Amino acid sequence: MSILIFILCLAIGAFVIYLAFILPKAVNTAEKQLINDEVTLPKGEEEKVEEMSNNLAGYNYAIGGLAAAVIFVGTYYAVEGTPYEGHFREWSNLIVRLTHITFGIAWIGASFYFVFLENSLNRTKGLRDELAGNLWAVHGGGFYYVEKYKLAPDTIPKDLHWFKYEAYFTWLSGMSLLFVVYYFNAKGFLIDPNVMDISPLTAISIGVASFVLGWLIYAGMSSSILAKNVPLFGLVGLIVLGCFAYGYCQVFSARAAFIHFGALLGTLMAGNVYFVIIPAQKEMVRCAKEGIELDPSLGKNAGWRSYHNNYFTFPVLFVMISNHFPSTFGSEYNWAVLLAISVGTAGIKHYLNVIDKKETSTWVLPISVFILLMTAFVTAPKVSNGECKTVSFTQIYPIIQQRCVTCHSAQPTDDVWTSAPNGVMYDTPQQIVAKADLIMQRVVITKNMPQNNKTNITPEERDLIRCWINQGAKTD
Repeated sequence: MSILIFILCLAIGAFVIYLAFILPKAVNTAEKQLINDEVTLPKGEEEKVEEMSNNLAGYNYAIGGLAAAVIFVGTYYAVEGTPYEGHFREWSNLIVRLTHITFGIAWIGASFYFVFLENSLNRTKGLRDELAGNLWAVHGGGFYYVEKYKLAPDTIPKDLHWFKYEAYFTWLSGMSLLFVVYYFNAKGFLIDPNVMDISPLTAISIGVASFVLGWLIYAGMSSSILAKNVPLFGLVGLIVLGCFAYGYCQVFSARAAFIHFGALLGTLMAGNVYFVIIPAQKEMVRCAKEGIELDPSLGKNAGWRSYHNNYFTFPVLFVMISNHFPSTFGSEYNWAVLLAISVGTAGIKHYLNVIDKKETSTWVLPISVFILLMTAFVTAPKVSNGECKTVSFTQIYPIIQQRCVTCHSAQPTDDVWTSAPNGVMYDTPQQIVAKADLIMQRVVITKNMPQNNKTNITPEERDLIRCWINQGAKTD
């Protein structure tokens, strides 16, 4: 039955992808035919055709994404319960993660560039009346000249480029990664019974609902009187984000809590693009084409949200790499660490924005660096005062074999990991000794290994490992 589902899903997905490829060609061919036949459409009809052509790319991407999802589901059902399931999960993780990083680089790069451009424009020297600023630049062996209009040019070019798909696909691939890593393996990665013992469905529902709630709160704040007072808006926003950070750390495993905080910020950023920035730009283009007077507040509001996204970027980047640094998510007050690093990195982004404007800010950078340094200091491991008797390797080896080798082995027996995570193996005494520092960090200090304490290692066993490593980690 699973093979039939796989074949059916593969056939449907392949057919839909084929349609996604031929549709743009068909539309382009029809447009060229109209031009060759010198067919003149009424103004309203011409604009409808142009709008449909512009929207086709979005429909195409949606169709392609849906087809990929169908193929993914079919493949999963085909390998579920077989030795290939873990391999499929690993490659799904790899593919979606690479996609997410690629689109994320494109989106964040565009955000950085346009904020730099806005901050660096020449706004005074030799400008035409309709311009708000311009900039000369050199890059990659060529000179570039950029102009920004106060409102819009007299004629809107047909080949106007829209910066939106970078944001959409970054969010979609990020949500896909969240499902592949945390939601499909909820018992292993999302839920930590020592934090809150809940069912996978409950945990996933809380995670998804938090993104919706976060957007509604943020959108309400951005449309309220708070938006007119930037410092107050920032303070209230920080308190709200602090509540989410604390809440995540009380519900999910430490890693999952950090990732959900990053996903929340990413949702706010993508929501800004989809619900505010792009609609404002479309309205501005429409007004310019129809010769209607533009509402300056449209561009101002879109720019305001774009700046929000720019300040969210550094905290989101930190969250993306945080699962490699257990001293952050493994801290006793991990929610406070998450918030402190978010504030510190956002402060550094503010300093860079100020520099782009050729302005000075005496305190922003030192305060931001101080916050980050103090966070590193506070999360430093505490030296244990517990006395150690002589611990031999014969006491440690059975603990490692029982608690760690289910995953960290050339032949794992874990139900999720079918290959050793990050290639770390503890099959032999030599492999264990070589990773003694890593074991101290992950098992003894931050206590985030085994993952969610899946193998039920005891505090006494952790202390024995500590003593053995402090005594030189010898195998004799």
